[in-house]
Amino acid sequence: MVDNEDMTPEEARSDHWQMLRFLGFNAGFGFAIGLLIAVAIVWMNIGDLGTRIERARNPALVFFMLSVPLAFTFASAVLGSAVMLMPYKRKKQLQGQ
Repeated sequence: MVDNEDMTPEEARSDHWQMLRFLGFNAGFGFAIGLLIAVAIVWMNIGDLGTRIERARNPALVFFMLSVPLAFTFASAVLGSAVMLMPYKRKKQLQGQ
């Protein structure tokens, strides 16, 4: 574990909560984008998917099985980009000036 002498434990805890909120917001945003894309695919009937879901015995289950993995894929992609763009280094550099 690396000790940062510039930050008090309270500041470090606050900084960690800020980072977790940042990551949580981005994961939720990616999940919402994935759900919207799944809805758009079904609504626009791409690949005759909307019609097949309508004719399914349990359309809610089929839509759930389509949309949730797609939403998690988008959430993980947005979360990965958020980790790479995390403002931690910039924040530390600004404090050093």
